[in-house]
This record gives sequence, structure tokens and C-alpha cells, in this order.
Amino acid sequence: MSDTTLLLSDEVREALDRRRPVVALESTIIAHGLPRPRNLHVAEELEALVRDADAVPATIAVLDGRARIGLDKAELERVARDDRFRKLGHRDLAPAFAAGASGATTVSATALLASRAGIRVFATGGLGGVHRGWTETQDESADLRLLARVRIAVVCAGVKSILDVPATLQRLETLGVGIVGYRTEVFPGFYLSSSGEPVDWTVQTPEDVVGAIRAQDALGGPDAALIVANPVPESEQLNPALHDLVLEEALEESRARGITGQAVTPFLLEYLMRRTEGASLEANLAAVRGNVRLAARIAAAM
Repeated sequence: MSDTTLLLSDEVREALDRRRPVVALESTIIAHGLPRPRNLHVAEELEALVRDADAVPATIAVLDGRARIGLDKAELERVARDDRFRKLGHRDLAPAFAAGASGATTVSATALLASRAGIRVFATGGLGGVHRGWTETQDESADLRLLARVRIAVVCAGVKSILDVPATLQRLETLGVGIVGYRTEVFPGFYLSSSGEPVDWTVQTPEDVVGAIRAQDALGGPDAALIVANPVPESEQLNPALHDLVLEEALEESRARGITGQAVTPFLLEYLMRRTEGASLEANLAAVRGNVRLAARIAAAM
């Protein structure tokens, strides 16, 4: 990727040159995941959490056809306030660059751009995955295949609980994407501390994660991400009984309305937020904060 499309902020470039810790952050949560003006406050909070751990935040977005790795205050405000921003997956990057467009980067686009910039640690909320009813719709997030092709550690709270979690884990295994549970033997459930599905490997410290990253580098072989599955604390998770009840309602409502394809996920997430009176959003933010803190500690340990 050439310098004409990939622009690192001075702070991020200097940190990488001096081998200081850097943490990549996505911008979709800012532009499309939260109401205004809270989205800007959260964006600033997440960057501050990275700095509190003596690491450098690299929030990523595409502005006027160029990938920005690290945003200044004005750029961050633009992402938060401009309602014309598109949502960009990794497949959208080339057309966006060619058109001089602006957009917020999803997990797949952020992971790709961070990896190209030389950043090894990325914090997000929850990954995309295999959708329920996949055998009929063939609906699978682009996150999965992209994570099978980039060497980056992704700290997340599992995959979104509206998805088919067992099928997603099977798909990640098929694609060769490694998973370690951070102080957990079960895969997190995004809004929930547990999805009920086991993980094969558990680590206890940021240094343990770094050991796995170093071993992956030493081993060589195909590039692939390492997923660091970090559960939201039980005290901050969405009530599991409420989650299951509202999710079933949401799934029934989406079927009744004939909602399909890419429209399903935003519908289900909005339904959960509305019917839980914002509790799902607070659990999401609690997970993101925890992931950002852990990612900064991992980056510092490297």
C-alpha cells in the first residue's frame, strides 16, 4: 500500500520508528455505533485509556480517499459529526481511495490497514462471524477471511451474540485463526461473559499473549491474526436471561418483517438496545473499554 493512500500521523509514525507501543482502534463505533454527541466522548475516552498505559492510540479512518492511521482532534470530531461517512469494510477500501471518499473502518478494514502500517495490536468490541441460518443465506462476515490473512493480535469480547457462535468458532478453526482466552476457559459472548463455548488455550497475563505473538512470528507460515478473547466482567454484562428473551423476540420480528442480508445485524442490535433500555449498549461499551485497556498492556509488554 503506497504512501499516497496510507497516511500515518506524526505521533504514530514516531512511535513505530522508536518501537513504542501502539494500539489500533476502529472508527465504525464512532461514526455508526453510538448516538451523538456521546460517540465523540467515547472516542476520546478510548484514546485516553490507551495513553494511560503509556501507549499511543491509532484510531483509523478513511478521509478524502486516504487511510489515516491516527487522527488528530479535528479529524476525530469529523468522524463523529459527519453523517455522510460511509461504513467501509476491507473490500471497500480501493473504491473509496479511487473516489476520494470518506468513511469509518470496520474490523476487517481496520485490521488490514493497521497491519499494513506495522501495528501489531488492535482493540475492538466484538467480531463479525457466521450468521444464524447460514446454510440458507450463506451470510458470513468479511472479518473472518480477512483475519486469516493478516498478522495482528485482535483483542475482543468474542463475536456478536446475535450470530451463530459455534459455527463461527468452527469457521475460525478452518481458516487457521488462533484464539486464546484471556483468563477464561470459555469464549466470551460479547454482551455476555460467556457464550458457553470452550476455548482450547487460556492465558493469564499480557506477557503470555506476547509470548504467543512471538512464537507465531518465529514459526512463520501463513499470516493470520491471533484473537485474544477478553470477556466483559460479569458485573457489567447484560443480564443473560434478558439477553436471551429479547434476542429471541428480535429474531422473530426480523423474520416476520422479511429482513435479510446485511440489514439483519443492525436491526437486531438496535432492537436489543431499545428493548433493554440501553443496557446492551452499556455492556458493549464496558467490553470495549476492557479490551482497549488490555490491548494497551499487551502492546506495552511487547
